[in-house]
Amino acid sequence: MPLPDTISVRYTEEEAGYVTVRPLVRQTFSLDELLDMILSVAGKDPGRVQQLLHSGTVVYHFYRYTWTGIDADEAELAAALAKFPDADPSRPFTPNLCTNTVFDGPGVNPRHLLDLVKDAASKRRIFRRQSFWQRLMDIASEENLMYEKYSYSRRADLYRVVIDSENVLKISEAANQLAPRKLRQALRVVNAAACIYFVCPR
Repeated sequence: MPLPDTISVRYTEEEAGYVTVRPLVRQTFSLDELLDMILSVAGKDPGRVQQLLHSGTVVYHFYRYTWTGIDADEAELAAALAKFPDADPSRPFTPNLCTNTVFDGPGVNPRHLLDLVKDAASKRRIFRRQSFWQRLMDIASEENLMYEKYSYSRRADLYRVVIDSENVLKISEAANQLAPRKLRQALRVVNAAACIYFVCPR
């Protein structure tokens, strides 16, 4: 059976820990819209995507989406997935493309400690010629950033730097010298962070 062009999808708010009655909302997704959501959850793993299409359910951004299960032919699914970007470790980090930096805590399933947006971090303190964001991009360019992956949920390439005492000192000094007061307070999380992801949308 060929992949459908449109899919009738139902979704409801997902509550953790107990069952609640929520109204079902119905919506029609294009195939690309449904695949885009599934890729945000599963990544570009054809076997996993095929499994989720068949199961007819996925949890995304605290909502459970359901549809009539789809048995996807491998060749058709491969052609559909080819429209979406692939990870590309050969892409160099380009500071001008970076829109966010995400400070993550330690552990196997780390907690996001801070998602720093360029606009907020680009505000300059009075009498300062450079913003904290500009200095952070300079620090990033000095570090050995590793290409991590392409994030389908962010539609961006992610680059990672491991936090150590040296770059903690650099970032803390930059925050104290250049960041406005509220941003300085938020940036205290750098002391608890294990790594920073630099988000560069394509």
